[in-house]
Amino acid sequence: MSRLSQTLQKVGINGFLLGLFFAIGMASIFPEVGSSESGIPWKPIINVGIAFVFFFYGVKLDPVQLKQGLSNWKLHLLIQSATFLLFPVLVWALMKFIPWIDEDFKLGIIYLSALPSTVSASVVMVSIAGGNLAGAIFNASISSLLGVILTPAWMGILAGGVEGEIDFWSTLGELSLKVILPVCLGILSHGWLFPKLKGLLPKLKYVDQSVIMIIVFTSFAESFAQHIFSSYELSTLVLVALTMLGIFLLVMGILEVLSRVLGFSFKDRITTLFCGSKKSLVHGVVIGKVIFPNPAVLGLVLLPVMLYHIQQLIIGSILAGYFGRKQNQLSS
Repeated sequence: MSRLSQTLQKVGINGFLLGLFFAIGMASIFPEVGSSESGIPWKPIINVGIAFVFFFYGVKLDPVQLKQGLSNWKLHLLIQSATFLLFPVLVWALMKFIPWIDEDFKLGIIYLSALPSTVSASVVMVSIAGGNLAGAIFNASISSLLGVILTPAWMGILAGGVEGEIDFWSTLGELSLKVILPVCLGILSHGWLFPKLKGLLPKLKYVDQSVIMIIVFTSFAESFAQHIFSSYELSTLVLVALTMLGIFLLVMGILEVLSRVLGFSFKDRITTLFCGSKKSLVHGVVIGKVIFPNPAVLGLVLLPVMLYHIQQLIIGSILAGYFGRKQNQLSS
């Protein structure tokens, strides 16, 4: 069993990923438990959980380390441009010319394109691959904060007519309270709280993952309760998954070419590849709760995000292992 677990970890299949599948499975079997009609106060539970997640994310951020990462401006500019400019424009253009994607899933794919990069996954994979770890930490952290502003802004531009007009300022205000305020409080607490909790912080990831799984469970439960997915065939979902895979590989290919043209070092190319192609499921769920208040619609929107998340973990883990072995061969 331990060997099987190690093999699954190497290809990106971990407990959290299996937990997401479990949450969706439970939502399909017991939709009445996670729906808004259940009587369980899911909303306040989730709001407290989100604040908790982002507060301790702020606690883990080292302001000194962030300042040190400012110097490599070419790397930062390319990664942030890829995340918040290249990705949304590319996906928006593709959605105009891809006939096989059901219209109901295009909103979720566009939403995916506007999301910030992941934090933990990007940093871990860059570390395994032997890339510029300081650059990865800086870009993942900055991307998370920029996403609170830029993701709603992009959705107002690209999908403002869906689910009603998106009120950017009210959305920004709500996200500021739920995300930016806890992060800032966490950063301010870093100096005295981080040394005390340093040993416990790795275990807090299980709390983070539990909050995400609760949101996924309740969103999909509402979708199943309203029979949102009953009209879609399996082939439709497969096409969405293959499209997500194509977008991921296309973005990675473009980033590899751009980083070579700009003369990046091998370590910076690795960091660009992983940080610029990743999209955050955590932010996707949290920001989505604000932009798409209807849980059934949120479940539909999150499906492409989750499919992309699964594939970026699996392919990213394989590539990180490959680059790591390549680095070891070059140094030996």
